[in-house]
Amino acid sequence: MKIGFDAMGGDHAPVETVKGAIESLDDFEGDIVLYGDEQKIVSELAKYKFNTDRIEVVHTTEIITNDDKPVKAIKTKSDSSMVVGLKALRKGDIDAFVSAGNTGALLAGGLFKVGRIKGINRPALCTIYPTMGKASVLVDAGANAECKPRNLIEFAYMGSIYAERVLKLTKPRVALANIGAEETKGTQLYIETHALLKEADLNFVGNVEGRDIPAGKVDVIVADGFTGNIILKLTEGVAGTLIDGIKNAIVSSTKGKIGGVLIKKNLSVFKKQIDYTEYGGAPLLGVNGLVVKAHGSSNAKAFRNAIKYAKIGVETELVDEIKMKIAKLAPVIEIEDDNSAS
Repeated sequence: MKIGFDAMGGDHAPVETVKGAIESLDDFEGDIVLYGDEQKIVSELAKYKFNTDRIEVVHTTEIITNDDKPVKAIKTKSDSSMVVGLKALRKGDIDAFVSAGNTGALLAGGLFKVGRIKGINRPALCTIYPTMGKASVLVDAGANAECKPRNLIEFAYMGSIYAERVLKLTKPRVALANIGAEETKGTQLYIETHALLKEADLNFVGNVEGRDIPAGKVDVIVADGFTGNIILKLTEGVAGTLIDGIKNAIVSSTKGKIGGVLIKKNLSVFKKQIDYTEYGGAPLLGVNGLVVKAHGSSNAKAFRNAIKYAKIGVETELVDEIKMKIAKLAPVIEIEDDNSAS
């Protein structure tokens, strides 16, 4: 197995990207290909002891920044770490590609350089969503702000497959994120999608309200990218604020500090459960190759986990499973043989 990694992507590249790549070597027996400025990458690699046969560096001369316009950057920065990595994925030189770079550019690159799976109208970001006692998946987490019912149906199927293959959930419970449990709640998009999902070959359990999502009442949360991204970012913010609030309460008094010592282990377990760095990245489901988007502010731990989930996606043949499932759904979701960007 060979996993490609955008060493120049993210707020802390290449320091944290290289460190995360080195640490990930303990998680699988494959190799890592680092794309980016060779001089900077080699300088970081020199800080560590590792099997040099398992790390390959591919020199690139350009970087796609967060200020770049996504489509233009993909078309004009052909020697960027992101584009070169995506091309390698398309050619089969690597089995997966991980990047914490410009999200819009990675989405555009997935479409233009890797291509859509036949029958998929719009790829979607599928992120693991921490809930009480386990994890769910949220799809779409920000790739498509405006959707049609067929898009949400595709998201539901792809999210269900991801939950089965990667999270090892049996018959994952699929639900639409909505403002009420009733079938008639929400916009026309959600009302129409609800009716279609009731007839779908999925374990569809209806609508799920925002307050019930963190409780883990469903396994696959389906939403348009606008709604999904708000859910994701709000959850990250609340989790961070909650942890900070607990810490401040503990250190505010002598009794609190004593109590903090007693519950330190339990708090560590809770913090780990809601920490996004434990899950690393979100695969772009629906493209003809495994592309994983890591958080822009990722540290080495998050990058290591992003690579770990990319590895699981390769091992479980996630992309091939989506291809087979979508091919069978042609009559249901009006599949069009069109591989151009939407």
